[in-house]
Amino acid sequence: MWGFIFSIIAGAAMSFQGVINTRLSDKIGLFESNAWVQGSAFALALAVCLIWGRGSFISIKDQPWIYWTGGLFGIIITVTVMLSIGSLSPTLAISVILTSQLFTAAVIDAFGLLGSEKTAFGWSTWVGLALMTGGVLLIKFAQK
Repeated sequence: MWGFIFSIIAGAAMSFQGVINTRLSDKIGLFESNAWVQGSAFALALAVCLIWGRGSFISIKDQPWIYWTGGLFGIIITVTVMLSIGSLSPTLAISVILTSQLFTAAVIDAFGLLGSEKTAFGWSTWVGLALMTGGVLLIKFAQK
């Protein structure tokens, strides 16, 4: 149950963040707003880590290099979300983003990538992906 609750919170927060970041970039610039977003997130994450953290930064050197790229993906995500919301409506942009996330997650599951457990790809997964894609198309055509 907690997984669903956290997923709902994450989805809502991502939508708010995308629109807020886009509006900020309209006022101060794309890369300036990205620097603010990433910098303030770093400061807050560091504060939370210092208060509640129980892990070890030292052990990061023993991890596969691909796990070090999360920050890179954070910048890519922040900038491309701002650009997509700026070019499309928030509803259409987030719909396309969510569909892309779902397809990518399905590939990660199907092939067991990045240490994930391999999950069988049944007909219901294909139907779910098709319905999500159909929903994006309906939103796109409804906005004309």
